[in-house]
Amino acid sequence: MGTFVISKRFNGDYKFIFASRKGKTIFTSIGCKNKSDCELMIDGIRNHIDMFTFTKVRNAGGKYFFRLSKGGLVLANSRKYTTELLLKKGIDEILKYSSVGEVLDFSDAEAIFPEEEEIEIESL
Repeated sequence: MGTFVISKRFNGDYKFIFASRKGKTIFTSIGCKNKSDCELMIDGIRNHIDMFTFTKVRNAGGKYFFRLSKGGLVLANSRKYTTELLLKKGIDEILKYSSVGEVLDFSDAEAIFPEEEEIEIESL
């Protein structure tokens, strides 16, 4: 099953990724000023994927990727793929698992890992 992960960029904008069953990022969303915008896009993808368009692109270096859009507005860009078959597999994973994908929100986490001073080490 795939997973949507919401996080915050260094500039304060919110974004989300869709990760495959194996944990590899398939696409990354555009930046959003509000977390609620990310949540609305995720809900749209989960419940109405048929309303979105996948535009396949090949860059100058020969790599393949796709843009996920709705109504002409690009909402996400995929990772780069070496072959068109791998690109198709990435899209197929979204079509198959996005409706049941879990949503994880790491946008409010100040520090996922505590600073070194905060860790108490018990003596043996």
